[in-house]
Amino acid sequence: MLDKLTIDDIANDEQKALAQVIGIDSYIKLVEEYGGTSIYILKEDSLIKDIRDNIIRSEFNGYNYLYLAKKYNLTENSIRNIVNKRELDGQIKFEF
Repeated sequence: MLDKLTIDDIANDEQKALAQVIGIDSYIKLVEEYGGTSIYILKEDSLIKDIRDNIIRSEFNGYNYLYLAKKYNLTENSIRNIVNKRELDGQIKFEF
């Protein structure tokens, strides 16, 4: 019967809003896969953190901590931590 479901059939305002954002077909797939469970949707910042950090590392020239901090709205210390973070053999190593 889910194949006959329309957005107008959804009584719950929150669920209707979700269906409007992702579309009825995706909403139906979500219901089939996760119906009755609680799911957590990451915030945008958490989702793109690794991408942002890689971009910061690629833009780092050895001296531009302050510039990068301002550009990415982070502290200089955060930029230092990002720049110094290296993955070696599956382990994270911080270089000082």
